[in-house]
Amino acid sequence: MQPNEFAQQAGLTFIDSYLLRRALTHRSFVNEHPETLEDNERLEFLGDAALDFLTAAWLYRHFPEMNEGQLTRLRSALVRTEQLANFAYEIHLGEALLLGRGEETTGGRERPALLCAAFEALIGAIYLDSGFPAVIEFMEERLIASSEAVLEDQTLFDARSLLQIWAQAELGETPRYSTVGSSGPDHSREFVVEVNVGNGVLGRGSGRSKQEAAQAAAANAIDQIGHTDYWE
Repeated sequence: MQPNEFAQQAGLTFIDSYLLRRALTHRSFVNEHPETLEDNERLEFLGDAALDFLTAAWLYRHFPEMNEGQLTRLRSALVRTEQLANFAYEIHLGEALLLGRGEETTGGRERPALLCAAFEALIGAIYLDSGFPAVIEFMEERLIASSEAVLEDQTLFDARSLLQIWAQAELGETPRYSTVGSSGPDHSREFVVEVNVGNGVLGRGSGRSKQEAAQAAAANAIDQIGHTDYWE
């Protein structure tokens, strides 16, 4: 899918088309096309920060009854890797990405961590092109729908946040995460992370990034202890 076609079907209008193309450019494409000036990683950095601020401000306005801890956990659920990847799926972002051959053949267009990063880069590009009002317009309906889904299904809350709440309330400790293994080629690594609370390993998980693996380890730990009711 061409960048302009993607923008049209996603309901986006860019003044600077180069920003859009950069947001869609994965580093694997730059490695194979040296004439390409820049990948989307700097835009990803900007979009990540913009999403954190925007989501916090949106939640503050829309949920005046929530305390700081509840707002923090809800924000974590709305900007977690899997949720942002779902936003990317909804607008067919993966179909428009510029990927290197290796990333393409190993399923990069469907990989949650890659889609999450690309969505953040897209947000960064929207912000630079048209400012916060355009980002808010793009995200408003998505935040409404996803916040309703999270509030209906507490298992969608950020697992690391939930585990930390439990560990601090019950044990007065903070969970510790360590990468204990990895496998696969550089462009398709699989990481294994363990989470320790107290003197033992409480959970173990794997994922395409260390962050994703840590979330899986936290979710596994929550399953082990049977505590998912710390939203209240």
